[in-house]
Amino acid sequence: MIDTLLLPFQFPFMRNAFLIAAMVAVPTGLLSCFLVLKGWALMGDAVSHAVLPGIVLAWMTGLPLILGAFAAGMGCALLTGYLSDNSRVKRDTVMGVVFSGMFGIGLILHTWAPTNEHLDHVLFGNMLGVGANDLWTAGTISLGVAAVLLLRWKDLLLHAFDPAQAQASGLPVRALHYGLLALMSLTIVATLSATGLILAVALLIAPGAIAFLLVRSFGAMLWAATGTCVAAMLTGVYLSFFLDSAPAPTVVLVLTALFIVALLRRLRGARAAVGRRP
Repeated sequence: MIDTLLLPFQFPFMRNAFLIAAMVAVPTGLLSCFLVLKGWALMGDAVSHAVLPGIVLAWMTGLPLILGAFAAGMGCALLTGYLSDNSRVKRDTVMGVVFSGMFGIGLILHTWAPTNEHLDHVLFGNMLGVGANDLWTAGTISLGVAAVLLLRWKDLLLHAFDPAQAQASGLPVRALHYGLLALMSLTIVATLSATGLILAVALLIAPGAIAFLLVRSFGAMLWAATGTCVAAMLTGVYLSFFLDSAPAPTVVLVLTALFIVALLRRLRGARAAVGRRP
């Protein structure tokens, strides 16, 4: 019985999958709290899709894929901000147009590129095929992003709740705004090998949404989101071994199940509070 339960840890590719899952869970869990509070769920989706043309162009020119992905992600964020500030179109509409357009450009560029490589590992991740370079890249980015978020979380929190008050307090509002976008782009790059572009948005939103339903303070929300993301990532990878399923979609299903449980718990608590009122 014990041997069966420990069977996934006997394979090197599974140990690497557990390791990269734990690495990317920390920054995505922390970042999801800020994205949920700022209402940037669609922004995370937009940037995760928009990095595709940067990846293809970097591959075609021989540059590191991480540079192309980061440049495309920041380009999408900057273009979205410029268009929403200089037009009558709402930000969410602009984001939908920009990220779908950039995603389409990436697909077209891939068909033009002289390669037989498939997009599956970029779109959906390849957690079972990560190597030493993937682990170093994900680990370095995750450590840097987590450190910045933990060091500046109070400033970012004030900026998320009240940008006007943050500016009146002397905080560099524009630096915080674009810094958060840069951290989001870097985090998406770190998750490429784990979940790919399409499923990365689940890691950027679900942990923060779950924690928002469970706790009442932002400090506790950071801990709850990170713990939830780590637990969901490791559980999803573990279950995928026995279910013979892809790890990334399994992780997303675990996060979805946890969100439903948290929502039901919150609704039950609200009904109980209403029932106790005189």
